[in-house]
Amino acid sequence: MQEIKTDKLDIIVERFKTLDLKVQDPAVIADNKAWAELCKERSELEPIVEKYGELKKAKADYSDAVEMQKSDDQEFVLFAKEECERLSELIENIIDELKIMLLPKDPNDGKNAVLEIRPAAGGEEAALFAAELCRMYRMFAERKRWSVEDISVNETELGGIKEAVFGISGKDVFSFLKYESGVHRVQRVPVTETQGRVHTSTVTVAVLPETETVDVEILDKDIKIDTYRASGAGGQHINKTDSAIRITHFPTGIVVTCQDQRSQTKNKERAMQVLATKLYDYYQGQKDEEYASLRKGQVGTGDRSERIRTYNFPQGRVTDHRIGYTLYSIDEFMNGDLDKMVEALRLADQTRRLEGDEDK
Repeated sequence: MQEIKTDKLDIIVERFKTLDLKVQDPAVIADNKAWAELCKERSELEPIVEKYGELKKAKADYSDAVEMQKSDDQEFVLFAKEECERLSELIENIIDELKIMLLPKDPNDGKNAVLEIRPAAGGEEAALFAAELCRMYRMFAERKRWSVEDISVNETELGGIKEAVFGISGKDVFSFLKYESGVHRVQRVPVTETQGRVHTSTVTVAVLPETETVDVEILDKDIKIDTYRASGAGGQHINKTDSAIRITHFPTGIVVTCQDQRSQTKNKERAMQVLATKLYDYYQGQKDEEYASLRKGQVGTGDRSERIRTYNFPQGRVTDHRIGYTLYSIDEFMNGDLDKMVEALRLADQTRRLEGDEDK
């Protein structure tokens, strides 16, 4: 039977008890921000404390069952042996769950996300597939009861997407979508193909954790704000006023546009928030490597060979090449049923991290 070190668990239990008292303290309750932070920490620790309690009870019951095997009553002994087997399996499962719960959490997991989708190789077919990926993520968000907000969407004449940037807000959005960053390859007969030949095209997807402007310092001298007349879908008003906003950040060269809100003020506010998100991603990436390397690792050059996932329509399958996982339900997948794929990616990530811990 496997074991788990309980030192860290005991510390968590003590911290939980301390938090339990603090959140009931009138002096703490009076400070809304401090109280909210303590409540958040308590809620994050509570599942671990409860699971640890389950482990202690299961181990105590196992010890009792071992003692019961010393009885002279053979039926009683047989029952005790069966209990030992059941409890041994239960303990193993609880320990596996606790190991996952104790893994360091990504500090961005609870954040909203900004998605950027752009066609890469494949011309108009890539642009059309980019539009389908936008629809897929919108439908996935709808299943999760998340909110989707267009930030900047540029369409082609045939209904494809030149570039789409939109925000998704809700519970733990980034934790579900962060594995979607990379090159998505599609294999199918395009609507523009007259010979019935299968074409291969690619689309890049980048998922960034949304960051508040207060989290990143943006100096007025470092940015240039331009207004221009928006284009594309959005109603007649969008082409009559200079409501669209383009912000250029000189130190990094990052450019952000927002044109989907009716007012220039709202577009500016949203553009500043997206800029803060991109700058946060930029500076975080610099801690490990240059920003260009980080972005290349995420979306690459868009070449057909650099892919994280393939959507093969003739064979009706979707394959994620990072974990070798295939689903033969491409229609459901394109309609936003991403749960099985996301869960497989999360499980693979947890397994990799657990193996890393055990190697230390």
